[in-house]
Amino acid sequence: MTRTYVIDGAEVTGLDSFWRVIGEAVNGPGGYFGRNLDSFADCLSGGFGTPDDGDFAFEWRDHEASRRALGREETMRQLQLRLGRVHPQNRAAVEEQLERAKAGLGTTVFDWLVQTMEERAPGALRLL
Repeated sequence: MTRTYVIDGAEVTGLDSFWRVIGEAVNGPGGYFGRNLDSFADCLSGGFGTPDDGDFAFEWRDHEASRRALGREETMRQLQLRLGRVHPQNRAAVEEQLERAKAGLGTTVFDWLVQTMEERAPGALRLL
């Protein structure tokens, strides 16, 4: 039997709220399911709330609201935050991503999340 976790896209107003929404969808109020892309990918791989031995799916309802909230503006904000903590060797790459985002190019935070979900839990995401 597939366990379905519901993400209410209307509650996603930025990346921080996404972490709260998905954490609560999987593990209840105050639940954790990642607070950055690396930990999120680890959680999707199992052992952090999703059943290790069972099927699970995510229904991302009103995902278009999330797509807007996690669009260019949030992407630029997240890349700016990343610049403040990035290793000097990776600074140029993040600066380039930020310039592309400012020009309306490249992937968005929404795209990063969807890509991570599709890579770590193939077939488990339903955008509604």
